[in-house]
Amino acid sequence: MRQHHLVASLLSLGLLAEIPLSHANSKTLVFCSEGSPGGFDIAQFTGGIDNDAAEPLYNRLTQFQRGGTAVEPALATRWDVSEDGLTYTFHLREGVRFHSNKGFSPSRDFNADDVLFTFHRMMDRNHPFTQAYPTEFPYFGSMSLDKNIVSVTKSRPMTVVFTLASVDAAFVQNIAMSFAAILSAEYADHLLATGTASDINHKPIGTGPFVLQRYQKDSQIRYKANEDYWAPDQVKVAQLVYSINVDPSVRVQKLRKNECQVTLNPRPADLEKLQADNKLQVIQTPGYNLGYIGYNVQHPPFDQLKVRQAMDMAVNKQAILQSVYQGAGQLAVNAMPPTQWSYDDSIKDAPYNPEKARQLLKEAGVKEGHEITLWAMPVQRPYNPNAKLMAEMLQADWAKVGIKARIVSYEWGEYLKRIKSGEHDVALMGWTGDNGDPDNWLGTLYSCDAIGSNNTAMWCDATYDGLVKKAKTLNDREARSGLYRLAQQRLKEQVPITPIAHSTVSQPLSTKVQDFKVSPFGRSVFSGVSLID
Repeated sequence: MRQHHLVASLLSLGLLAEIPLSHANSKTLVFCSEGSPGGFDIAQFTGGIDNDAAEPLYNRLTQFQRGGTAVEPALATRWDVSEDGLTYTFHLREGVRFHSNKGFSPSRDFNADDVLFTFHRMMDRNHPFTQAYPTEFPYFGSMSLDKNIVSVTKSRPMTVVFTLASVDAAFVQNIAMSFAAILSAEYADHLLATGTASDINHKPIGTGPFVLQRYQKDSQIRYKANEDYWAPDQVKVAQLVYSINVDPSVRVQKLRKNECQVTLNPRPADLEKLQADNKLQVIQTPGYNLGYIGYNVQHPPFDQLKVRQAMDMAVNKQAILQSVYQGAGQLAVNAMPPTQWSYDDSIKDAPYNPEKARQLLKEAGVKEGHEITLWAMPVQRPYNPNAKLMAEMLQADWAKVGIKARIVSYEWGEYLKRIKSGEHDVALMGWTGDNGDPDNWLGTLYSCDAIGSNNTAMWCDATYDGLVKKAKTLNDREARSGLYRLAQQRLKEQVPITPIAHSTVSQPLSTKVQDFKVSPFGRSVFSGVSLID
């Protein structure tokens, strides 16, 4: 076996000298969040709000370095990969404790059984827990992990073996993502025995740096420091509070009054005042994201290529960039951002041409005044700072070519649920990369397997799918890049989406906040973050 002895250079983190919590964290950090999560069983959610809410509670076998894309050990201290790339053996961290709540206290430390439970319930629809608490696992399915993981077994109490059907070049990165948070098998057994399996979503138990205290929908989430955390140097505040405010102007006001110390997704119009405030800092980074329009190809007339081409060339992207992104966006022409390796910079947009768009619609048999629904997100996201305005501008653009768009919106969780079930005609969506690998874009968003989860266009193209699936089985980056470039070209030709923009990410926070790292994946991570007076 070729070994990946990725034992952390900092002595596996858990072996660091312990820092007494009374010294490290006597303060409360308040984060102005933008919405309520659907719950805390993160394997069933894909939204940024849900990921942010779950982040303090859990660990995965592997994790991303704070502020970066490199993978490092977490609940696994090291792993070995077989020569054929099909077997991964994870060596688990000793002495890790799960949280407690009012109804449950763990009787043992984390071990291999917890890893087996976490993955078996996603792999097996007949798993007792999945039968008791039916749910979908969109990330797991959209990345074909449900098909590619043949088995997850334990060879010893602290050793887990994953066997794959085919090589997955991004496997270690994939299981560093939020959906792979390790859950307690003992807690699951307790919930089954008491007939309360759904409590895994509302009363979560994890191994993470913070423990859930209370969640009030549309108001706040309160966490307390995990005094038994295996990496005590990463817990630097006593209390972590998510103050939920949908209105970005309210979030900004609270930040400026020090009612919260960190917020997210400011409106471009607010940036100048935030940057001028000497009590605040605004960290800006290139966006690893994409805002786009998805055409539901399972709803006529969007099953016709000419119609999708017409809609695409009728969009005045420059006007949207100016009005919606206000200088904080870069024109997008491709299905992923230019900072992603394997990006094909030869791809160009069709020119903005309403006259040709009108002609194509006529050729496709679409009559003047044809009505469609245009779904607009109810929240600000890094990739779309003002979906309502964008929708109104698209409505006007498409009216010029004879399409009557009715704007539709729902609460964010409901919006995502309905989009995944394909209720929309056209929808505004976007993505911030999760793991640094091209498959997280090209496979997760546009593959056949992603229909019903993250494939907003409901698009399944055999040529495209074959390229993406083949690329994922190769370890040679140049060979993978060649296939991914062909896939990008195919997607551009077939127009299931119209890429709009990659935004610059602006992260406002108080100058009292120390060591906050902006995640390239759009996550709000409070491990290792402290407050000064």
